[in-house]
Order: sequence, then structure tokens, then C-alpha cells
Amino acid sequence: MANTTAADVKKLRELTGAGMMDCKKALDEAEGSVDKAVEILRVKGQKGVAKRESRSAENGAVVSLIADDKSSGVLLELKCETDFVAKGDKFVAVADALAEHVAKTSPADIEALRASEIEPGKTVQAFVDEANATLGEKIVLDRFAQYSGGYVAAYMHRTSPDLPPQVGVLVELDKGTASDEAAAEAAKDVAQHIAAFAPKFLTRDDIPAETVENERRVAEATAREEGKPEAALERIVEGRVTGFFKESVLLDQPFAKDNKKTVQKVLDEAGVTLKHFARFRVGV
Repeated sequence: MANTTAADVKKLRELTGAGMMDCKKALDEAEGSVDKAVEILRVKGQKGVAKRESRSAENGAVVSLIADDKSSGVLLELKCETDFVAKGDKFVAVADALAEHVAKTSPADIEALRASEIEPGKTVQAFVDEANATLGEKIVLDRFAQYSGGYVAAYMHRTSPDLPPQVGVLVELDKGTASDEAAAEAAKDVAQHIAAFAPKFLTRDDIPAETVENERRVAEATAREEGKPEAALERIVEGRVTGFFKESVLLDQPFAKDNKKTVQKVLDEAGVTLKHFARFRVGV
């Protein structure tokens, strides 16, 4: 049996992210060869991938990548089972590599992303499966957002200083004649607002008609149950539907830093238009 050194174990752990005892066993089996030990860990890890599929992955990280000229950007969520893995450099490196791949290839959707080649002969799904194997947890990639053509910015929020960002927001503005400084300030303020208030829609027109009608039915039924007078029902229902808009529609929401203004008003004052936004919170 080869004489396995602590330095070899440390090197193998840095390469694979596997546990110390697993690395030692792999090195013993590989007769001291680090390269062969890496293969052994990968094979053993892949055997456990199917077993992990039924397990829950509700931890993880949100990462972003913004072009230097702010003309494009990516937001991506990668999930795992525990916060211990989520805060590890290996896991975050996998998430960053996936975001960089999205930025380079602009896949049409998540299925196209998983099927694309991140390395010659290796799909993104295979790349994720390798991470699953080496990190020993279920790793899940099931959403990303990518914007280009406008002024793109991101805001990342850590819910704990020990963890990578758990909330991420990506926004795309049409900055019109506004200066870069004004656009940057507006993008930052609105992205922070989105992170805090979690709007579901950009405008009222984005809400499905059936959703609005359902809110109206619920508002009317509630008002009748409360014994409101018939003559006041229409006014009460419309008021409650307007309240739903203020809660769900970004442009209708009172602005976080000044609730006397709507988000729409803040954007108008900055001379910019918000074209798109995405908000990811790990596991939600």
C-alpha cells in the first residue's frame, strides 16, 4: 500500500471537495496517485447521483454576471441540500462557471442550457452531475435569467454573512438620454426595492386576466360576507383590487426609500424605463 501523505489528502480535497476520509481511501485505492484518486472519487460519486435525486435541495446560492459595459447580464440560481455545501468555494465556483456559460451562449431556456456543452463533449447536465458526485449532495440547476440590449444591473443580498447571496435581482433599463450615473443609481435603488418587496409583475398588463377576475370575485365575496352595503360594493371591490395591484405590481408599489412615491414615479424622475426584472430567492 502506498504511503499517503497529509499533503496528498489536502491536494485531493482541494481538487474535488470530497471529505478527508473519502480522499484518504481513494488515495489508498489509487496507490498514491492523485489523478487516479480523482477518477475513483468521481466514479463513486456518480453511483450516488440517482440515490440523491429524491432528496430535497432547498439551500444554495444566487450568482450574477454583468458585462463591463452593462449591456447584458445573467442571474442564476444553483441549489444544494445544505448550507455547509452552499458556502463552499467549490459549489460557488460551479455556479459562477454556469453563469459564465450562459453569458457566452445565451440558451433559449433551461432545457437548452442543460443540453448545451460547457466543455467539449460535456453537457451542462453532466457538469452538474459531476458536482453532485464530488460534493456528495443533490445539486439542482432549474432557473436563470439573461437580459441584453439595455442597461443591465444586478443586486445581490446575503441573508447571512456566512453564506453566498440567497437573493438576487437582475434589472434591465432603457436609459434613454439619462446619464450612466443616473441609470446606475436608479437601477440600484429599484433592484434593492425588488429584493425587499418581491413584486410578481412589472405592470398591470402583465397580470393574467383570470388572476385579476379572481381577485375581484374574492373581494366582492369578502365584502358581502362582511355585510357591506350593496351601493358601496363596487367602490369597495375596486379599492381592494387596487390594493392587490400595489402589492403585486412593481410599478404601482410605494417606493421603499420614499413611500410617497411609486416606483414608476422614481423611474420617471430618473429619466429611465424599466424593461425587465427577475428576482430569485434560493428555494422559493
